[in-house]
Amino acid sequence: MHPLLHTKDNMACEEVMNALEECHARGFMWKAMGMCNNAKKDLVQCLRAERWKNQSANRGNVQDKKDRIRQKWKEIDENS
Repeated sequence: MHPLLHTKDNMACEEVMNALEECHARGFMWKAMGMCNNAKKDLVQCLRAERWKNQSANRGNVQDKKDRIRQKWKEIDENS
């Protein structure tokens, strides 16, 4: 696996990543015949779901931050 895939952010997909690594370890012909395609498809779906969760959380955090900034500017405008 690519080193960046093994991070704390992808712990939910660790089992699927290990399954794909084990499939790839069986050899080139195993991969070339498409025997690892299902494992790869499962990994892509898992990583996509994790990315979606992270994006949703980030959007919420950004909105909170924007609201705090607007409130601060409102306070500054009222006190000026």
